[in-house]
Amino acid sequence: MIKTTFRRSLHGTLALAVAIALTGCAVGPDYKRPQVSSQGQSYSPTPMASDTASVAGPGGEAQHVLASMDIPGQWWTLFHSGPLNGLIDDALRHNADIEAAHASLQAAWESVYAQRGAYFPTINASANPTRQDFANDVASGVASNADLYTLTTAQVSVSYVLDIWGANRRQVESLTAQANQQRFQLEATYLSLTSNVVNTAIQEASLRAQIELTHKIIDEQEKILGTLQRQQALGDVSEAAIAAQVATLEQSRASLPPLDKQLAQQRDLLATLTGRTPDQRIDAQFDLDGLQLPTQLPLSLPAQLVEQRPDVRASEEQLHSASAQVGVAIANRLPNVQINASLGTASEKTSQLFTAASGFWAVGASVTQPLFDGGTLKHKQRGAEAAYRQAAAQYRSTVLGAVQNVADTLHAIDADARTLVAAERAEQAAARSLDIAKRQLTLGDISESAMLNAQLTWQQAALSLVQARAARYSDTVALFQSLGGGWWHRQDAGNVADAKSP
Repeated sequence: MIKTTFRRSLHGTLALAVAIALTGCAVGPDYKRPQVSSQGQSYSPTPMASDTASVAGPGGEAQHVLASMDIPGQWWTLFHSGPLNGLIDDALRHNADIEAAHASLQAAWESVYAQRGAYFPTINASANPTRQDFANDVASGVASNADLYTLTTAQVSVSYVLDIWGANRRQVESLTAQANQQRFQLEATYLSLTSNVVNTAIQEASLRAQIELTHKIIDEQEKILGTLQRQQALGDVSEAAIAAQVATLEQSRASLPPLDKQLAQQRDLLATLTGRTPDQRIDAQFDLDGLQLPTQLPLSLPAQLVEQRPDVRASEEQLHSASAQVGVAIANRLPNVQINASLGTASEKTSQLFTAASGFWAVGASVTQPLFDGGTLKHKQRGAEAAYRQAAAQYRSTVLGAVQNVADTLHAIDADARTLVAAERAEQAAARSLDIAKRQLTLGDISESAMLNAQLTWQQAALSLVQARAARYSDTVALFQSLGGGWWHRQDAGNVADAKSP
């Protein structure tokens, strides 16, 4: 009888509570995605060329910017380097930052699931056996009037907080937005890692080319020094000319250790990016001839960047979370309704614990309305509103930064191509000039200082050519990165990019 009455009371109370909770409103602003401005349909006040300059030679191909081209998920494969593709696959499997980002995403979703538990009643079971001894002059609380007795109590208690104002719903909304923010942080980590691996490989290739060229320069300078020394033996060259050539040669030799140091550091970086320690071997080695410059480049309109850039999407989710927190702060200032119920049994004898006479039940509710808290809740609401305005401003700043990033990269790609053209011409002219100067020096037709100037001119032009070629590769990587890296097409993104709250 007790259990039947309790069930009816509890069912009726919970049904009323659920009805109130479902029909209750969620206070605070309903989040709406920021509207993208109709402006910003280009990246320059004047139309930008869709084709870059070109020059004969490795890495001199013209690049074509195509607005209709989508970004492949594995964009690095456009460099057509098997070792590079393998190294990136290795990095994605073993990089510690990727592992940490995955764990952070899981932790964020577990917080969402934990908060959703507040949608349901809390049910606890307890058993409390006690041995008590009352003072003789105090009336005993048991039927036998004994002052020493054993009492065993077993009960189930139910507690439920009505989400009338949507505080819990807004909190779940906020945490879900934070989980989605972590999702896009993971995508940003993927993009950063792959870009860093490709850029490190390009830098390694550039350094190897510079080291090889420096060795070639040293060989040429040693030959010229030999020529001058033979002419000195004949009395045709002064000691000062020999000293100047030796100084130039030693300067070239001195430039090798810094290049070797940078190359070693790039190899250490590759090891770290792929989850290795520097003492572990990496078989892949890179040179510029082993990398093919992508000739077709994608371009997204500024309005598309808000969907493609992981940092912009993460910033938007931060804005969403801040919006929901305003609702939480408002709801905390309104009345709070909690329902409590308990069903149990108590007896001096364990054998009689579950008899009808030992049962008890209770159903009740409480309403709490904050009346005075020194302004705490009011200022928490104002703080949440200020945090929302801050997140909105940060979102706008992130969007503008993303557009600027793409614009800067497009300008760099165009300038890189023109720089390579000029560098190629300068190197060819300097090489011809040096060739002529070496022949003239052998015949004694030019001074040693003229020969030295020709050497230095070619050396600088040759190194500038290598650096200009590498810059085209690096800024091509920067364009793919600034456009979002095509994460929405990545083959392994199904469990991340498509993650939805169940």
